[in-house]
Amino acid sequence: MQINILEYLENGALKRYPDKTAIIDGDCAYTFSELESLAKRCATLLIRRADVVTQPIAVFLPKCAATIFADLGIAYSGNIYTNLDVKSPPKRIKNIIDNIQPILIITSREQAKTIEPFGIAAEKLFFVEDVHDESIQIDSTALWRRLDRVIDTDPLCIINTSGSTGTPKGVVLNHRGTIDFMDWCFDRLGIDGTERIGSISPFYFDIFTLELNLCLAKGAALVIIPDQLAVFPAKLMEFLATQTINFIFWVPSIMVNISNQGLLEKYDLGAMKKVFFAGEVFPMKHLNRWRRALPSAAFVNLYGPIEITVDCTYYILDREFDDDEPLPIGFPSRNTDILIINDQNQSCKEGQHGELCVRGSSLAAGYWNDPEKTAKAFVQNPLNTHYPEVIYRTGDLVYTNERGEIMFTGRKDFQIKHMGYRIELPEIEHQVLCIDGIANACVIYNMEKKEITLFYETNGRDVTPVAIRKKLAEIFPKYMWPTAFHQMAELPRNPNGKIDRNGLQQSLESDGSQ
Repeated sequence: MQINILEYLENGALKRYPDKTAIIDGDCAYTFSELESLAKRCATLLIRRADVVTQPIAVFLPKCAATIFADLGIAYSGNIYTNLDVKSPPKRIKNIIDNIQPILIITSREQAKTIEPFGIAAEKLFFVEDVHDESIQIDSTALWRRLDRVIDTDPLCIINTSGSTGTPKGVVLNHRGTIDFMDWCFDRLGIDGTERIGSISPFYFDIFTLELNLCLAKGAALVIIPDQLAVFPAKLMEFLATQTINFIFWVPSIMVNISNQGLLEKYDLGAMKKVFFAGEVFPMKHLNRWRRALPSAAFVNLYGPIEITVDCTYYILDREFDDDEPLPIGFPSRNTDILIINDQNQSCKEGQHGELCVRGSSLAAGYWNDPEKTAKAFVQNPLNTHYPEVIYRTGDLVYTNERGEIMFTGRKDFQIKHMGYRIELPEIEHQVLCIDGIANACVIYNMEKKEITLFYETNGRDVTPVAIRKKLAEIFPKYMWPTAFHQMAELPRNPNGKIDRNGLQQSLESDGSQ
């Protein structure tokens, strides 16, 4: 039985394709044997610096091949990697470091200048440039003896996500959950190593978990897309075409921008075979444009919060949808059970709305250094009174339709009570996105002014609030119409590429306090 993700590399791509290209980073390319050597040199140096296991080691590097060497080196040393966002505000970075308390921080000599003001002791810094020293003696047998001390439920990585107090939550994911998820992906989703992965998500985001392990286990090539291309959709499409990318796993916002600019018809993406997406709702109007442009590609909608290892439900698009139809999040992944629980802690029947809760080995171990938040989110299964069984309460509202598919309706915190009525804000967003000329939309509730507020961007046309209200009046009762409108050149995004709802909400609160 596999107990460590490094077995994917050792028994997979390294054994079968040692000389095949594993990572492409600009003008640099690394084979699987080179990847192994760099990772094991890193591990050797880490052990000399800190002879410990299952302790956090932070990686403060931009998205590049060196981050991958560092992550695997940390894993080979028997420790826990946590990738930091070098573009985050200094206060946020310091908050994460203070919370995680890493025993070492892997960085470059150039990036070290950024974290110097945090008062980090020089002996805690590990410079990634040193890993390229070919004179370092690697004892692979000794490394594996060391890894014998690590079991499959030990942490693999910590992913830092937003927290309500301003201190990001450190979600602890383990080897077992990652292995279960990846083995299911290989069996069910048809990913087999022939992929050239167009990697656009940050390496501190959980999409990286699938990309990395597909590369290690099956020999897929991981092509790092330069950060600057994400904000230039035309250049991004050109990159996909020239690099013959045939697999992407992206956040929908980026794909919506491409659709809005009519770029799907201008570039030849004939090599594309698989299109995965996750992280937010993909408006069907835009998804249909992608499907029409890539009729031979398989499209898969994946769903899951970071507290579940990557994703816990999936939907393979196998039928046609109208532009105004919602997209299912589908069915549970293997060895994952989805519970839909109502406010009375009872199981919902078909068609009844409730909170999506998850049980299984895919669950995170909890939040690093935060037992209080862990206890609130990871709770005893209320449907099981016979023995201890932890489930994760996602805060997402769903129901099952007549096909048995799970349908996402919104978040508990996106459900408002306005003028005495319960309203799902994503339902309004969905219909706004069906209006001609609307490129993207986000609906926020202004609690202070009791206003449903619409932020939107257009595809170059002038879409007035009057026109939006007129269209929505055909669908919704008046109490569901937005009463405040903000047309923007572009909706703000967070580092993961999703619409920054928290930032928009804070802008409303800031305006109300002035």
